[in-house]
Amino acid sequence: MTTVARPEIRRAGPRFGAEVSGVDLARPVDDATADDLRRAFAEHKVLVFRGQNLTPDQHVAAVRLFATPFDHPTAVKDPANPLVYPYNVRHTGKAATWHIGGLWRSPVFAIESLVYEEVPELGGHTLWADLQAAYDDLSEPFKALLASVNAVYDGNAENYAQGSGRTALGETVEHPVVLEHPLTGRKGLFISSSALRLTGVSPQEGKVLLDHLLRHASSPDYTIRFGWRPGDFVLWDNQATWHYAVDDYGDGPRVYRKVIGVEPLRPAS
Repeated sequence: MTTVARPEIRRAGPRFGAEVSGVDLARPVDDATADDLRRAFAEHKVLVFRGQNLTPDQHVAAVRLFATPFDHPTAVKDPANPLVYPYNVRHTGKAATWHIGGLWRSPVFAIESLVYEEVPELGGHTLWADLQAAYDDLSEPFKALLASVNAVYDGNAENYAQGSGRTALGETVEHPVVLEHPLTGRKGLFISSSALRLTGVSPQEGKVLLDHLLRHASSPDYTIRFGWRPGDFVLWDNQATWHYAVDDYGDGPRVYRKVIGVEPLRPAS
């Protein structure tokens, strides 16, 4: 039986982010509800669905409402579904930096999503920052400068897998530091803490610009914060936000599954 109740969207912050209720993603979702969810995602950029308790197959089906699930070439795969990637930070290590997923490829992932299985009793929250709002607040002369600047990243997918030993830097990939969103057309900063350098400016200028952009984009003015319970499902726009997993829970548990989406679906007009 398909879900027919319309989703309730509750804003989590003044700029972006929302919690969604009234939808059971463990069941098939009708077309009208799916389109409501895609519109909400385009507007809010981060959507949290509490207590969904999705299986790996249901997790993939939920992401498929928004984008095509991605078969990652280097990630460890869940035996229940090869499009699902299990993480246990006690084994894989933590990702406590501001970052964007999939910088080794172009374009980067459109969507990332997690289903939480175990979480610490206290702490272990996740922050997101709105890179489009951060761009909006830059001066017009500074925006004009950034229009011709790219950031250089490690292009080896192996070096982005949690728990992997980093190999020597090989090929690199460049991304513009200002990205026009492929679905909405809205411009935003597109920068990650793993950037190696900037192009289009001198090395000295690039260092100053990069330091400034990283500080500016991570300002509390642009952030939201969510805490977790087992069974929670979250997905976010990887081309409009960056995120940070807060490492304040010591050796407590943090176990989750990830599904990645590319080729995002546009909501109906």
